[in-house]
Amino acid sequence: MDNTAHFFAQLTLLVAVGLLGPALSAIPRLSIPTVIGELLAGTVIGTTGLQWVDASAQPFPHIYALGFAMLMLSAGTQVNIQSPTLRAGLTRGAVTFAIVSALAVGVGFAIARLTGVGPPSLLSVLVAGSSAAVVFPIIQERRLQGPKVQFIIAWVAIADAVTVVVMPLTLTGRSSLVMALLGDVAVLVVGAAALVLFLRLEKAGLTRRAGEISIRRSWGLQLRVSVLLLLGLSAIATATSASTLLAGFVAGGVLARLRYRERLGIQLVGLANGFFVPLFFVLLGARLDLRALFGDPNAIILVAVLVAGSLAVHVVAAQVAAPRPRGWTAGLAASAQLGLPAAAASLGLQSHALSPAIASAIVAAACVSLIPATVGINLVGLEARQTPG
Repeated sequence: MDNTAHFFAQLTLLVAVGLLGPALSAIPRLSIPTVIGELLAGTVIGTTGLQWVDASAQPFPHIYALGFAMLMLSAGTQVNIQSPTLRAGLTRGAVTFAIVSALAVGVGFAIARLTGVGPPSLLSVLVAGSSAAVVFPIIQERRLQGPKVQFIIAWVAIADAVTVVVMPLTLTGRSSLVMALLGDVAVLVVGAAALVLFLRLEKAGLTRRAGEISIRRSWGLQLRVSVLLLLGLSAIATATSASTLLAGFVAGGVLARLRYRERLGIQLVGLANGFFVPLFFVLLGARLDLRALFGDPNAIILVAVLVAGSLAVHVVAAQVAAPRPRGWTAGLAASAQLGLPAAAASLGLQSHALSPAIASAIVAAACVSLIPATVGINLVGLEARQTPG
């Protein structure tokens, strides 16, 4: 079999096994997030299991990187700073995240000392993080409303945005730190410039006219420009030792601020969630070495303490600052982790800053965190239905 035929055969396998995600997610009683099935499928055919796919072989690392950027684009589109719902809980959400961050520093260093795993700064960021890509779709799907929901949206958005910027820096060596910071600044500046340009074109009516022509002639201009922005920011990030994590998030944030139309939203979902993001999670699962995880006692301990530490700081902070009654339910809901730990594992494996066992432990902890987070969202929804008016 020649190289091209082999590539298409491998790609067919990856897409096929990735369907395990939607299949498990479709079972109502289980309520399993789609990405869990995709990760599981990857582990079965990758390093841990049958070894049918070598995720490190070309061109999979490039597809993996693009899928990761698309994942963060999807997360970024969930954070619209102009949203009235986000603004309603902004102050209280910022205060709560500040409390979480202060607690997470101590917890992260304690975990590092207990397990011998580092860097402690990475563990602190993971403990403080939340996942807009997990929490927001569940809230939207269940149509949850009310002050506590507004608070959770603001808190998770702030946590996601801050940790996205900080996390890659914890895995950057001191010699590359300045360059990475400059790269982050460049991504933010170019993203802001693109937003200003798009807003001016929109005000002049040019984007509307171009969109109408694009629809009539089936050009897909809005999607092309969105992908162009993502790729351009990702090119800047990779060229400056920054991370495509921030590039994708900024691109998504620009699109969210523009209130991209339903047509573009459907196209992005099809391109990202229909192909590239599932491939990212399947390939991530294929790269993880669960045998190494279960063979390393420190890695197993790390899973437990990461989940417990993150849950504790979120619940404590929410009990202090969240709307009553039972503020702690918001802490459970906001403790969801997924995109950030997956990104940390990906970057750590690429840079050799994390061992296969530790990278697997970080992703495993993120998957476990979805259980209490789902319970928390259910409790918040129950409270919202029981609140008069």
